[in-house]
Amino acid sequence: MITGLLLAAGRSRRFGSPKLVAPLDGVPLAVHSARALRAAVDRAVAVIRPDDLALAAQLRETGFEIICCPDAHGGQGASLAFGVRMTGGSTGWLVALADMPYIKSETAQAVAAQLRLGAIIAAPYFHGRRGHPVGFARALGPQLGALAGDIGALALIKAHHHLVVKVPCSDSGILTDIDAPEDLAHLTANRDPRPADSAWG
Repeated sequence: MITGLLLAAGRSRRFGSPKLVAPLDGVPLAVHSARALRAAVDRAVAVIRPDDLALAAQLRETGFEIICCPDAHGGQGASLAFGVRMTGGSTGWLVALADMPYIKSETAQAVAAQLRLGAIIAAPYFHGRRGHPVGFARALGPQLGALAGDIGALALIKAHHHLVVKVPCSDSGILTDIDAPEDLAHLTANRDPRPADSAWG
């Protein structure tokens, strides 16, 4: 069973307001991210802060289970580790960031397919750049469950770079995250996702 983990426990400090419920085409930003992930996995789980009730309600309606990370202040790595520990029966995890609303569902499905074929790590690549979502096999569960800090699984991916199955795609959304209101305004106005550096490099 492949579990999709949507990491949605950030504080939106650079955005200045609750980023993940900000509207994009009339739909909360995080819901766009959630839909693409949900289409690719057997079980969908969102990791949020305990006090983020509005986001929890939106993601439940999208078909996600909600788990509240008590250590969300510890950064993305802490949220990912908590999500993995709470879904320990999974055969693998497809990890997505809730502030990346332009990833295509086909891209998430292609990465998940590589996990089902036996990949230890699988990730999409656009013009040679690695993006999200990233898939991890059960064998990496103990290492994922021990993560901490803001860099998420970047160090783990680098340590096992020789195991990464690269999934080429034409989806620039794998590189496009929303950090500030001007990012959202730009994307809404231009409808052409602007690649931005994400937390995992």
